[in-house]
Amino acid sequence: MELWKRTRTAFILISALFCIIQFAPIWVFFLVLQLVILGGVIEFYQLSQRRKFYPQKLLGCLSALLVGASFYFASFPLLLAFTLITIVTFVYYVVDTNSLEKLALFPGNFSLTVAGVVYVGLTMNFLYWIRRDFGVLWLYLLFTVIFLGDTGAFLIGKAIGKHKMTPIASPNKTWEGAIGGLVWAALGGLLARSVLLSEFPALEVMALSAVVHAAAQVADPLESLFKRAAGVKDSSNLIPGHGGILDRIDSFTLAAPVFYYLMRLLLIK
Repeated sequence: MELWKRTRTAFILISALFCIIQFAPIWVFFLVLQLVILGGVIEFYQLSQRRKFYPQKLLGCLSALLVGASFYFASFPLLLAFTLITIVTFVYYVVDTNSLEKLALFPGNFSLTVAGVVYVGLTMNFLYWIRRDFGVLWLYLLFTVIFLGDTGAFLIGKAIGKHKMTPIASPNKTWEGAIGGLVWAALGGLLARSVLLSEFPALEVMALSAVVHAAAQVADPLESLFKRAAGVKDSSNLIPGHGGILDRIDSFTLAAPVFYYLMRLLLIK
């Protein structure tokens, strides 16, 4: 029953994602991405609350939207967005921290409010830049690399994994699985290239794919650390059979910016 729920949900999500990427105008893709980001930011703050910290959700969500606007509007640079976020956050906490109880929680609340914006809002918006600057085919390559790399890491790790990679964050992850994931990611990139992007050198695409999946392998246990610190298995129960939004986007939080800048180097060369 659980497998059927997971499979059905995955089919719906993949179908919706394909339709949005392939057929929707780019501004629709951007708006959907902002909704995903807001959901991820809220889940991050909810995890923090389990450890008795209380980041300012509204301020964090508005800041995440401000970061998103800087990715969308060329006349509104990212540095200006973060300057405004910094000013508003400083002013808010100076005014709001007006009791000894709030003072005790201030360092954690302040830091986590900003961290949620950076962890989810900044990193995930690179998916929009990837589509805008390089096109939908490169988004497909990124998704292929992440999904096949994760599959390879799971299968290889389950079959021959012995040496723990991140025992605190993800006890089941092994170095053997990580290496298998890199190989599968490289082969997945080669497969996507042969179908979608045959004009690019195979070795460069395979190297790109392996490095991007290495970044994903760092991002995944980072999210696990947040969950373990909060004492939960999933970031939420929003997606039936798949946990929460953070559980589904965790790999992309580092893979997307790494992919974007590697692509810039690849195309500029």
